[in-house]
Amino acid sequence: MSHSMQPPHDTAPQHGAYVPPPQHMRNGLGTAALVLGIIGAITGWIPFIFFLGGGLGLLALILGLVGRGRSKRGEASNKGVATAGAVLGLVAMVAATVGMVASFKAVDEGLKEFDKATSSTGTKAPTTDTGTGTDSGDTSKSKNKKKSKAKGASGGGGSSDVLAAGETTTYKDDLKITVSAAKKFSPSEYAIGHTVGNKAYQVTVTVENAGDKKFESALLTTDARAGDDGVTAEQIFDDKVGAGFTGTILPGKKATVQYAFDAPAAAKNLTLEVSPGFLHDPVLWELAL
Repeated sequence: MSHSMQPPHDTAPQHGAYVPPPQHMRNGLGTAALVLGIIGAITGWIPFIFFLGGGLGLLALILGLVGRGRSKRGEASNKGVATAGAVLGLVAMVAATVGMVASFKAVDEGLKEFDKATSSTGTKAPTTDTGTGTDSGDTSKSKNKKKSKAKGASGGGGSSDVLAAGETTTYKDDLKITVSAAKKFSPSEYAIGHTVGNKAYQVTVTVENAGDKKFESALLTTDARAGDDGVTAEQIFDDKVGAGFTGTILPGKKATVQYAFDAPAAAKNLTLEVSPGFLHDPVLWELAL
């Protein structure tokens, strides 16, 4: 019996050139630089948040340069993206500089406008309102005293002198405030702010808007101190006094409010401070008790 002969199989391994696995590209820094650069370039121009754009721009520049380095070493494949991120980072930093200048300029102009508004509402020389009157005494001496005060109060800012009862202070926007003489007041049993053993005094405050703009009278506040020691004179709230000013005083109109204050029995004087609002200087009146 004959057997067919088959050629033996070649079992030797075939040896070829080694192909390394593909290297993972590290493109994250370039992409991050581009995103941060875009955001920084947008926010850098905006006043008051320029610092955000500047910070993001600096970070984008650093990440973009590092990303370009990776591309040169073959570790990344987005050299163009990294370059764009670095360039946008520079743009963001320039924009932040412009935004910073614009912000400082806006603040400076705002302060100048506030200064202008404040100086325009300073007080003029106080005048005497003959309608309310003052305490009895030597008329000639009283007039001379008022003239002296009026002369000393003229200037750009608020009056440094203390006015007497019945005198009127006029602001540069033609807002006029007059405080009457203090007279005794009898609080009811339901009054708030009155201490047993103390005396109560009523004061009339009149506000006249002689200017050409509305005045929000709700901003007006009053504070009082009594006696030589200057103890706080508590404001009394009763059914007839203590409500304070409310609403708007139109040009050419007046508003009058009655206030009452609690003072020690031995106090001989009451110092009343009236502040019309944030843009007006407070003024003091010295009232005899």
